[in-house]
Amino acid sequence: QVQLVESGGGLVQPGGSLRLSCAASGSILSINAMGWYRQAPGKQRELVAHFISGGSTNYSDSVKGRFTISRVNARNTVYLQMNSLKPEDTAVYYCTARVLESGRSHLLDYWGQGTQVTVSS
Repeated sequence: QVQLVESGGGLVQPGGSLRLSCAASGSILSINAMGWYRQAPGKQRELVAHFISGGSTNYSDSVKGRFTISRVNARNTVYLQMNSLKPEDTAVYYCTARVLESGRSHLLDYWGQGTQVTVSS
């Protein structure tokens, strides 16, 4: 089993910054992809940013130039630096990872419990 633990959410004023962290633990052999989605009230969950196989990154158009995803492979950890936050960034942010576990031959997707980000004055 794999666990994803997120931290770093909170309340911030428009124009402010937050940094989210997500650490994966368990019987992990490798992580094929890892990143962040978000879900605002009444809306579908959407991609924010993620690393995919080979190390390349994808960002939602709505966060390009403001958010930066980074990782520490040795710690199975990803970070999301969020700058110039806007009220429309308010959502629950979920970490996700596509993992190859010990004893398995296929990849599985795991999700964290989510962390609330609220941008408001």
